[in-house]
Amino acid sequence: MFAGGPWWKGLGASAPGTPSRRNGILAIAVLAVLLVAGLSLLTPWKLVEGRAFDYLSTISPPPPPDDGPVIVAIDEPSLAEIGPQWPWPRDLHGRLVEALRRAGAKAVGLDIIFAEPSTPAADEALVKSLGPDVVLAGDETFIETDQAAQHVRVEPLAIFTATGATTGIASIAPDGDGILRRVPGYGDGFAAELLNAAGRPATVPRNALLQAFGPSRTYPTVSYYQALDPDSFLPENFFRGRIVMVGLSLQNAPTLSQGGADVHASPFTIRTGTLVSGVEIQATVFDNLAHQLFIARPPAWAAILSILLGAGIGVLAVWKSTGWKTLAGAVVAVLALLAGSYMALRYGRVFVAPLAPALAFTLVASAQAARDFAAERKLRRGITRAFSQYLSPALVERLARDPTQLRLGGEVRTLTILFCDIRGFTTIAEAMKGDPERLTTLINQLLTPLSDVVMAHGGTIDKYIGDCLMAFWNAPLDDPDHAIHAVEASLEMLAALDRLNAQLQAEAETRGETPIALRIGIGVNTGQCVVGNVGSEQRFDYSALGDAVNLASRLEGASKDLGVPLVIGRATAELVSDRIPLTPLREITVKGRGESTMVYAPAAVSAPVSTAAS
Repeated sequence: MFAGGPWWKGLGASAPGTPSRRNGILAIAVLAVLLVAGLSLLTPWKLVEGRAFDYLSTISPPPPPDDGPVIVAIDEPSLAEIGPQWPWPRDLHGRLVEALRRAGAKAVGLDIIFAEPSTPAADEALVKSLGPDVVLAGDETFIETDQAAQHVRVEPLAIFTATGATTGIASIAPDGDGILRRVPGYGDGFAAELLNAAGRPATVPRNALLQAFGPSRTYPTVSYYQALDPDSFLPENFFRGRIVMVGLSLQNAPTLSQGGADVHASPFTIRTGTLVSGVEIQATVFDNLAHQLFIARPPAWAAILSILLGAGIGVLAVWKSTGWKTLAGAVVAVLALLAGSYMALRYGRVFVAPLAPALAFTLVASAQAARDFAAERKLRRGITRAFSQYLSPALVERLARDPTQLRLGGEVRTLTILFCDIRGFTTIAEAMKGDPERLTTLINQLLTPLSDVVMAHGGTIDKYIGDCLMAFWNAPLDDPDHAIHAVEASLEMLAALDRLNAQLQAEAETRGETPIALRIGIGVNTGQCVVGNVGSEQRFDYSALGDAVNLASRLEGASKDLGVPLVIGRATAELVSDRIPLTPLREITVKGRGESTMVYAPAAVSAPVSTAAS
């Protein structure tokens, strides 16, 4: 009978679209979601996501707002002009504040901490210049040791804040990799207090990301000494109506390796390798707050949803199968996730990290691709193991490369079937009954070259029945010229027999023995058959069944009575007659069939036909 179950089950492989495959994909997706969700809680992963934010947020960033702060830089030209000794006298800062106020500045922020007294005259000069339109820098530090944890807040001297000047905390908190990405969360931060002083109060967001507008010196910057005398050095009304921030800012932005005073790594540092001054960081925070340009983080549920989305896309990509299209789809999907993250950041001002969903997608797609690859390898091994005894190595390799050419569950095909039997085998076996090993060797000496001929002509060896060989053409692989190939194989089998007999005669003469002359009979017929796995569910063979098979077997038996070594049925003769010359023999009636059929033999092997009936 035909073996039950799908054909791939017999070869140890799983099929596309089966429940086991679908369940496996869903299990992979669940594991991928859990794994990525767990990874996203780890600090190293957060730093990796931060690096993704650096790259995405610095692609075509928005320019600084036109009404953003102007920076007065304590830079190298100012140190050369005023004097290199730092700190400068505080009365100099008082002169600067008064000069800026006269120039029309709306508010002034001094990113300098005046926590210790200097000379009384200098301090008094600074006090006289201060007022509600001035913000002074403060600092907060959290110090943790094995003995204690301390929260230290450093503010300007009380004589300075008594003038109405406010204190803004200028401390910033970089991430673990040293890059500043977050908006400082101080309600009384330096930028927030400067906004209040300018009459533009703003709410400080919690856990928001900072939108950088460019590398160092993106903001309009003038030297300190120029701001002391703007009428001489700067365009008219340069400071009018503007917010002014004063702080250290080196003319040539230092590099990561050099470091420097009050400089920090920003998202642009990964592109330029340069650091940004603290005062320019404060200007960036100011515009983020003033114009609501900061980047929000999504809630935890949205992050989980993005991971589910990535895993879901992965499931869709591998639901049916995997292959080169899956790889192309993976590239497109990952790029789409990156593009979606960028669009949400740039136009929605929300950073949905793309790495987690991209990793979830990659895990699902790669894991299922690995499963499919292993299943395909297993299928190929199964095909090779199942068909290596039937087909030539070249055909086995062709099947292994493209298993879609194979249908093993049972199908109707037009086949050309060949039966070959040794004539007089009973007599030969009787003569060698005392030497069974020699008999086996002789049979193998004959069947081996005959089998090689069949496989060399693209045939499938069905089985060996004692001293009989059965083969067929046009299954499992399509062979449009199956009848011609079967007849050509039959003729070459006869030639192989002649060569073997010559060899046996030479060996017998060498031993001084009487040579054994082997003879064979071949029957070839074409017709519709059912071909597939035949046997039980535990043990089966790839075989063919049908009336055409039975007739081929009967033609092989009739060859003895017809006196020719090769007999061809009518259907085969009609397919090969234009390529191979044939000789009609006669109509015969074979056992098991009520009607007679005309049989033929190739002209090269035809002989007088016996009058004996079949």
